Amino acid sequence: MTSRIQPLALDLAGRTALVTGAASGIGRACALRLAAAGARVRAVDRDAPGLAGLAEEARDLAGAVVPHVLDLTDLDAAEAAAAGTDVLVNNAGLQLVRPIEEFPPDVFHTVLTVMLEAPFRLVRGALPHMYGQGWGRIVNVSSVHGLRASAFKSAYVAAKHGLEGLSKTAALEGAAHGVTSNCVNPAYVRTPLVEKQIADQAAAHGIPEERVLAEVLLKDSALRRLLEPEEVAEAVAYLCSP
Repeated sequence: MTSRIQPLALDLAGRTALVTGAASGIGRACALRLAAAGARVRAVDRDAPGLAGLAEEARDLAGAVVPHVLDLTDLDAAEAAAAGTDVLVNNAGLQLVRPIEEFPPDVFHTVLTVMLEAPFRLVRGALPHMYGQGWGRIVNVSSVHGLRASAFKSAYVAAKHGLEGLSKTAALEGAAHGVTSNCVNPAYVRTPLVEKQIADQAAAHGIPEERVLAEVLLKDSALRRLLEPEEVAEAVAYLCSP
C-alpha cells in the first residue's frame, strides 16, 4: 500500500467476496485488500495468467484468493458465480474513446454488457444468500463519469450512469435485509486502462505523456495526480465495514 493510506481495521474472516476485473488495477488491489481482511476472495477475470499471479501474491494473507476465469459477457455464468457471495465488488470495465457518430455499435453493446448488465446479474445471483443471512455488501466501482460526462466516452459514461441507478435501487431494496449497496467514484487511477488512455491521448495530441496528465486528464482536477489502486481499495474496504 502507498504511504498515503491509513488502513481500516476490518475483519472479514469467514466471509466470501467476489471481485470482478481482479487480474489488474483496482480489482487486483480490492482482491488483495479483502483477502488481507480475512475474506475468501473469488477473483473473477478473463486473464488467467493475471489471476494466477494475484493468487500467488495473496498466498501469505489472512484470507485466500481463488482465481475464477470468466468472461462477463457470459451473463448466466456471471450470475451463477455470485451464488453464496457475502461481499460483491463490481469493478470490471473497458473503454473506447471515439465520437458518437464513429462509435462501433458492437463495442457499445459489449461495454454495456460487461459494465451494467453483468453487475445486474451478479447482484441478482448474490442477493438470495445475502438476504438469507441478513447481511451483505455490494460495492460498485463507478467513476467520476457516473456523475458527469466527458466527450467521446458515450458507452463508458452511459454504463457508469446506469450502474449508479442500479446501485441506488439495490440499496433501497436491500436495506431491510441488512444489505448495503454503494458506489465508489474515483477520478483517474493508475491502472492499465488509464495508462493506455494516456498513450492514446499523447499520440492524438502530439504531446508527451506527462503533458497529457497535466493538460488533458487532470486539467480540471483539484488534486493534480493519479490515484493509486490501493486508495480506491481502501474506500471499498470501508464500505464493507459495519
